[in-house]
Amino acid sequence: MLWQDVWGELIRIADGLIAAADSLWVKLCRDFCGDMRLCLVLAVTLMSVLMAVVQGVDKKKLQIGIKKRVDNCPIKSRKGDVLNMHYTGKLEDGTEFDSSIPRNQPFTFTLGTGQVIKGWDQGLLGMCEGEKRKLVIPSELGGATLIFEVELLTIERRSDL
Repeated sequence: MLWQDVWGELIRIADGLIAAADSLWVKLCRDFCGDMRLCLVLAVTLMSVLMAVVQGVDKKKLQIGIKKRVDNCPIKSRKGDVLNMHYTGKLEDGTEFDSSIPRNQPFTFTLGTGQVIKGWDQGLLGMCEGEKRKLVIPSELGGATLIFEVELLTIERRSDL
């Protein structure tokens, strides 16, 4: 399709939208844009860009799923706690890249101090001993989109000073 054909189709659509627009919208477009067809083409373009941005933001959000809850939770993880975890990490395509389970050696780190990727520091807050979660960590928080199944074994809370 030629550029002129695309532009002609956009103008045809804009003309249809102009006919359907109420008088306030028409007045605002004329006052600010001068040409109604151009104004509506710009408005449709802007709406499309905003929708793409919003959808992109949703994809970049950390996703936290609870796989196993515990009935008795006297202590929840918080920044500064030392956590002992079992985990299995996978890529988006399902390829497993690491797991503490076959080694039978829990991973130990201090939460909220940057010892682990941001997705873990954020996704493990408020967790109970014995709880299992699934974290889908976007590339902005993990370098690539990563999927972790984690189990919090124990919390070591340092006494408040």
